[in-house]
Amino acid sequence: MTHYRSDRWQTEFLLFDVFQTSAVYGRRPYTELDEPTAREALAEAERFARTRLAPSFAAGERIPVRLDPATHEVSVPAELAVAIQDHLASDWLRLDLPADMTGIHVPPSLRWAVTEFALGANPAVAMCTQLVPQVASLLRRHGTPDQRRLAELITERGWTVTMVLTEPDAGSDVGAARCRAVLQPDGTWHLSGTKRFITWAEHDASENVVHLVLARPVGVPDAGGPGTQGLSLFVVPSHLHDPQTGELRGRNGVVATSLEHKMGVVATPTCELVFGAEKPAVGTLLGDTHAGIRQMFEIITYVRMMVGLKAIATLASGYRNALEYADSRQQGRPLGSNVPADAAPVRISQHPDVRRSLLTQKAYAEGGRALVLYTATLLDRIEIATVEGRRDVDAEQRHRVLLPVVKGWCSETAWRVLGAESLQVFGGSGYLRDYPLEQYFRDTKIDTIYEGTTGIQGLDLLQRRLLRDDGCALRGLLEDVRGTVADLARTAALKPESALLDDGLRAVEAAVDWARQQEILPLAALGATRLLLAAGDLITGWLLLRAAAVAVEQLEHAPPTGMTQETVDRLTGTVAVGRWYARQVLPRLASALTSIRLLSDEVLDLPTAAF
Repeated sequence: MTHYRSDRWQTEFLLFDVFQTSAVYGRRPYTELDEPTAREALAEAERFARTRLAPSFAAGERIPVRLDPATHEVSVPAELAVAIQDHLASDWLRLDLPADMTGIHVPPSLRWAVTEFALGANPAVAMCTQLVPQVASLLRRHGTPDQRRLAELITERGWTVTMVLTEPDAGSDVGAARCRAVLQPDGTWHLSGTKRFITWAEHDASENVVHLVLARPVGVPDAGGPGTQGLSLFVVPSHLHDPQTGELRGRNGVVATSLEHKMGVVATPTCELVFGAEKPAVGTLLGDTHAGIRQMFEIITYVRMMVGLKAIATLASGYRNALEYADSRQQGRPLGSNVPADAAPVRISQHPDVRRSLLTQKAYAEGGRALVLYTATLLDRIEIATVEGRRDVDAEQRHRVLLPVVKGWCSETAWRVLGAESLQVFGGSGYLRDYPLEQYFRDTKIDTIYEGTTGIQGLDLLQRRLLRDDGCALRGLLEDVRGTVADLARTAALKPESALLDDGLRAVEAAVDWARQQEILPLAALGATRLLLAAGDLITGWLLLRAAAVAVEQLEHAPPTGMTQETVDRLTGTVAVGRWYARQVLPRLASALTSIRLLSDEVLDLPTAAF
């Protein structure tokens, strides 16, 4: 048995019962899809993840990734390489490819549900493979004829891809990048410079790695200026190749010069890349257009969603591992004054504090999954509008608002709960490598950092989502929360939770108003992270209570033939977790508001020496 514990039941319940995504199946552009087919796809994707991806999860911990300093080649554990090749050769990545390459069109909500299984089973593999369809799609949308053919070669030959942004002295300040690109007489470009923290930049699981590199063009009118707007996006393969057949023609002038020694996800080779040191690093300008940051953000948008889902997939597996352990481990007597002195030990799942911990884990894991899948349903709406020749502005705005919340809230919550609750259930055993929790904890910390730290996500929410449009997009979402408050007030089983959701809503609205009223941005920025996490807490509570309301309805109107006991138990758990979250998490939003209101410019004026 592998480490991975998935939860397809809740995924299907959210997709088909709560969000009712199958209502658009059979319509353009999803004409070939129906609910039974979607359920079958989820079952097969789960099976593939468990049997083909999950077994190599621990291999990267046992067998270190190695860099040969003479050849600049990186070797990864053989088990991991096989899993990568299996995933690249499977049909699962095809779901994310453009319809003109595959002939099928799958809703984003279903695609993200499938992706969770890969991310939970083996995040090291998924961090390599899941980017392939996104880069292929980018090349198809914006590329020259040769670059559009490259998209086909990548998928046909099992090549992998990277996104190359960060430089040693620039960090998160992408606009400070100094990597240069010089146009050549044949129309290609020669790149020079150093990039750092590049995931899967070099490895032996594939014959070629295609890098998407942000660099500053030199000597080109109206391009190459300062800041992010002066960056262009270049396609630079690790090996030169025939543009039509893909036959390799030798190494390009881009080499891995070092491996980062990391706290977690050690199975992923994170490299420093040097361009043009030993020989020219030859690349092509994407689409012959200098629009690098805009083009790259089409990938970054996907990756930020993926990071949030990776964190929640790990938390969900951690919770179910903890539940399994707690329900098998016997230790301690029941609490109570009438318990006999010779009472037999009970399963630790019967102890009150362990129950508190398990329900907390369940709430955050299922709530995080709901947050990601709800955000994905907005992409469904956007795609449907596009094929109908219109725009769904509401869905577009909500997706922009929720993206930093998905990335920031999911990653911070998963890392915290894995350590404070999931690992803790195992006691001392959780600290050992006999169980996967210590690796989960280390692997998930990076999710709060890369592709924009939580602080950067908070600033993004504040500046680009709240201040730029005066909070209109978020207000529309909060109006839906208000509608659920009214609906729950008419549901006897959840009426107390309606009031708690309303209180949380008012607290978040007041925090948003505080941020918008600050005259200086740095003061508002002091509360940006707290505001992002509060927004995530509220929206997650809203979605959990929506799911609880559906579960109440199904339990009260069970079919005459009845339900299986498993279904009754799962629905009962869905109601319980909505209530628990509303009662134990939502009341904290009032204290978050108090903390935000108490912020002042004192900390901004404090001399650095006083820290």
